[in-house]
Amino acid sequence: MRPQQAKIIQDLRVQPTIDPKIEIRKSIDFMKDYLKKYPFLKTLVLGISGGQDSTLAGKLAQMAIQELRDETGKYSYQFIAVRLPYGVQADESDALDAIKFMQADQTMVVDIKPATDQMLVQLENNHLEVSDFNKGNIKARQRMIAQFGIAGTTSGAVLGTDHAAEAVTGFYTKFGDGAADITPLWRLDKRQGRQMLEYLNAPKHLYEKVPTADLEEDRPALPDEIALGVTYNEIDDYLEGKAVEELVAQRIENWYHKTMHKRHLPINIYDDFWK
Repeated sequence: MRPQQAKIIQDLRVQPTIDPKIEIRKSIDFMKDYLKKYPFLKTLVLGISGGQDSTLAGKLAQMAIQELRDETGKYSYQFIAVRLPYGVQADESDALDAIKFMQADQTMVVDIKPATDQMLVQLENNHLEVSDFNKGNIKARQRMIAQFGIAGTTSGAVLGTDHAAEAVTGFYTKFGDGAADITPLWRLDKRQGRQMLEYLNAPKHLYEKVPTADLEEDRPALPDEIALGVTYNEIDDYLEGKAVEELVAQRIENWYHKTMHKRHLPINIYDDFWK
């Protein structure tokens, strides 16, 4: 195994194989323990895209909430699934299927288009030309503003869907979908998340669909794998300690180093990170 590969695997705590049942229990207990540690929190909030990651996190969140209600008799605990379209969501049916599968306690819909478009107007009023890529990041941050707004009014914590295959490439928006209170999927690669959804009998089309951030309008529904230049199977092999082609390893490691700032809290003057 490459020395850098071993270090990245250690940093992200990825296991070469998993038992889906054990990892499901681990994530559920993590969320339950977090809410019990902060008794003023009663709600878990998650944006639902209709893709693999939010489907898995949402299902586990609902299971955690149900167990808390059963164990404590406190029916104030709840899970809120949030749909966050920019105008019209292209894969709305998948998002609705995901919410039905997870049996969310409550569903909310927040259209981020008005807020996003008004932000663009305000930036352009300052003689700034906002690129389509930058607009995509603004969309992601507006979605997280909505989720934290809901959490703030429902005594809630916001869930993030970050997992190892995203973390290693930094394939998320800083302070957008990368912002959350807790990340119950952290440590898992894409393949392992899929194994957990299979164990939970999730609809196949939700975890077999082509992953896409779907933030850029110039390149709508751009597959993650094209944007990254590597496939998730290659990323998962790398994270599980398997041999991959040299070019693949170099691309993954290059993404890891380029996006290091995304995996770090805000840096202060005494922080060794930047020196």
